[in-house]
Amino acid sequence: MTASYLTVARTATAEIEVKRSRFECHVERVPTEDDARAVVEQIRRRHWDARHHCSAFVLGPNADVQRSNDDGEPSGTAGAPMLEVLRGREVSDVVVVVTRWFGGVLLGAGGLVRAYSDAVRAGLDAAGTVQRRLLHLYDVAVDHGDAGRLENDLRSRGVSVLGVDYAERATLHLALPAGSAEGLPRTLAEVTGGTVEASPAGTDWVDG
Repeated sequence: MTASYLTVARTATAEIEVKRSRFECHVERVPTEDDARAVVEQIRRRHWDARHHCSAFVLGPNADVQRSNDDGEPSGTAGAPMLEVLRGREVSDVVVVVTRWFGGVLLGAGGLVRAYSDAVRAGLDAAGTVQRRLLHLYDVAVDHGDAGRLENDLRSRGVSVLGVDYAERATLHLALPAGSAEGLPRTLAEVTGGTVEASPAGTDWVDG
């Protein structure tokens, strides 16, 4: 699995006009296919007066899920070009919906491809991007009196301490980027004299 990927930084809209037809692109970050389809339906209800609501989405750290829909435009002139823009920008966990209000002038297949592609580019420019990284999570249990010093020592060595829970013992919750977790046992040995060990606690994706 990849250790990082790009997604959109924020929800955004952008509009272009081509020969009196308006193309409004809505860009939104989504975690699942159901969420992506819900966004499409939301835009369809919001802009009920428009003729077309074409869509494309890419999902997953490895961009495993990719879908597009022409919504009544000639086959291959809307959804597929929109999806190609998403692929070209290398973003995932994102849905784009381009709503078209027909202006009375036929654009032809080439004109439609350019218009829908340009609308998505404008939407993505407005949304910006952020990198998501895969972190490996670990728990370290120590006596209460050692927790503060250990937290400071780990932070000084570049280990992210997400928080500390205090129960019978203090449990530090640590996060390390994929690829750097192998050095954690050595780091713990250096700062504790080999008296504590880290327990794996899963993985998580975070922005930044």
